[in-house]
Amino acid sequence: MSIDIDPLREADGITVTDHIENTQFEVYTDRPVDPRPRPESDHYFPVDASAAVETGSIEIPRVAVVETRAGDGTLLTHGDCYTMPDGTYHVGINPAPTKLYLAFDSGFSVSTTDRTTRIDLDTPGTVGLGFRSLHQTPAGTITTPTDPESLMDAVSLLGSALQTTSPERSFPTLRGHPPLIEPGDEFRVPERVEPVDSGVRIVVPPEYRYLYPVVSLAYYFAADVVPGDEPRIEGDGWTYPLEPEFEARTAQVLRQSFHMDCLARTEGFYPVDLHERETTDLDLDWKRLYDLPLAARLGEYLDIPFADVEPELPQWTLTTDVRPDPENVEMLPFVAGELSIVRSPETVTPVDDDGGVGVGFFGSADRSSSAATRREVPVGGVAPDGGALGDDEFVRGGASMGAASAGIIRGADASTERGAVPAQTEFVRPEPVDTVEHAWVGDGVPLDANKATLDAYHRRLEAGQVEQSRISVLVVCNDDQMREEGNVADLYGLRDMVQFDIEVRHDLTREEMREVLESDVDFLHYIGHVDDRGMQCAEGYLDLTDEDLEIGVSAFLLNACQSYQQGEALVHRGSRGGIVTLSDVANSPATTLGRIIARLMNSGFNLRTALHVAKRELITGHQYIVVGDGGTTICQSRSGSAVVINLRRESSEDWRVSADMLPNGPYGNGTLTTLNLATDDSNHYIPVKLDDQTVSTEELSKFLDLETAPVFKSDQLVWSDELDF
Repeated sequence: MSIDIDPLREADGITVTDHIENTQFEVYTDRPVDPRPRPESDHYFPVDASAAVETGSIEIPRVAVVETRAGDGTLLTHGDCYTMPDGTYHVGINPAPTKLYLAFDSGFSVSTTDRTTRIDLDTPGTVGLGFRSLHQTPAGTITTPTDPESLMDAVSLLGSALQTTSPERSFPTLRGHPPLIEPGDEFRVPERVEPVDSGVRIVVPPEYRYLYPVVSLAYYFAADVVPGDEPRIEGDGWTYPLEPEFEARTAQVLRQSFHMDCLARTEGFYPVDLHERETTDLDLDWKRLYDLPLAARLGEYLDIPFADVEPELPQWTLTTDVRPDPENVEMLPFVAGELSIVRSPETVTPVDDDGGVGVGFFGSADRSSSAATRREVPVGGVAPDGGALGDDEFVRGGASMGAASAGIIRGADASTERGAVPAQTEFVRPEPVDTVEHAWVGDGVPLDANKATLDAYHRRLEAGQVEQSRISVLVVCNDDQMREEGNVADLYGLRDMVQFDIEVRHDLTREEMREVLESDVDFLHYIGHVDDRGMQCAEGYLDLTDEDLEIGVSAFLLNACQSYQQGEALVHRGSRGGIVTLSDVANSPATTLGRIIARLMNSGFNLRTALHVAKRELITGHQYIVVGDGGTTICQSRSGSAVVINLRRESSEDWRVSADMLPNGPYGNGTLTTLNLATDDSNHYIPVKLDDQTVSTEELSKFLDLETAPVFKSDQLVWSDELDF
């Protein structure tokens, strides 16, 4: 079973552990309980695990919306403060780390505080609790030849995962994971993968560079993809051209249609007050649009010029560059499932060996809006003002800072000769993106983008059983001069609702390091030296590209010089993903970044978003990239989504507050969210940048007490539990 339900030891209630998503949370009762199995069919919605307890109340440690349905499933009401008379009820509580449903026969009341949501029964009795993992797995694997026309038939089935063609499919839990694709001599489709007749067709030339950028559209529209000379989208009686600027047009269609679906869905099963709906300048009959079939609705959406919609669109989260090669076809379902904007560059700018990973590497970083506030020194041995590093600075590798670029290339060549793990020798500079995050699929090591790999994404789908419910973090410091960063152990486990096992070890031998890497650790934070000989240990080096290891570590930060190849080897041999360096890194900024990443991972951020936040604070963050599955987390954020708060003082008593809410784990694009401030009770859909609001110091203090979160105060990173007003 993927979900365990156990009694609490030190309070009244139960602990719920989802081994698929690596989440854990507590449900409190008003008396000691002994959960007993209950038929899963007793719940209106499907569940993975069900238990019954005897209680007079149910309480969860978060502010949530409670949705009440009658015994036949009819939606009666929803909210966070109301009462219901005697009856038979199915109740849903959202958000929670898993889908949470209650079933009972009693009148009840719903109440919330600034930290909890509580349901009190008029008559204590049996309450059925149902839990469903938010993890979604593919229905099967499509086998296909990899020529473009055959592949079009496979891409046309990505939308078979949709659980509805209504605008509600903009909710992540109603989209489902697309079926997988694998190369084969014949086209074969498993029985459970059934096409959806949406009435939408996408016409593109039978070339990878045209097919790959439409995979997210094919998935979200359940569209048939067919060959043709002029790229376009078709429905019954309408046509929308995808030229000129083909890739830009596909991105616009995805963003526009998704936004308008989120607005239209408020006319359906979930009629919430949505801020984006209340503030839109689009004067449309949303009820009529909601009732239209998908193809007709999309046609009317696309009748609206993109320029009219663009001002109210959020910054999209992810762009993925997929090189137009047949070797990359297996990545397409994962890219589509993330609703990523997709580009398929035929050419890419290589990075020269003459220092292209040095100071020049930061050419794009310096143009960002927050570059002026970033601190510390970049790679290449040159400070931001052009001066040299201080005499007392040292780096985390054997090479000099000035040799960073050449040192990486030499290391890659050496690994290739050993031949144990495929090593990348070409560094490439992808075109800049307008999205928050950037991933790269294909040959080459991308600067400033997540090097996504197929094996890591497959591990995302593995529902591995774990022996314990606690989250294990191991900090390894193999250099005495870096022991300051070893104190990051104090930053993991700073959660009142998540249980961590944290261990710090120093000066490991090669054999001890092997044992660590093969152990079942959720997150490895390595501090030390790496060069082309491998990871430095007490008596030598352990080269992961050469050693035959079965890696058990799930995720990692290799905070050492030139750690890309060692991190790539970790992913190749069993890890989901990690953060690595592309060059030599100076010790002091590496220590600062390590502490930032520790706190972000502890707060539930995924690898890609954690590094994005670190880059806002440190220009040296651009020396790091994510390898493998950038969506990897080690625990669930208390808010579900990833939350970054921005503060500016407005007066002696007031502050201007805004927040960036980003998709994270199961809380993907389209998730509803609310900032828990008295000045804003509106719902928003993710991704969103919540507008500035003026709040008092007292209200702000109460708000920041709700959760430990990163805060950019006047563009400098602090933490909500350390903020000095």
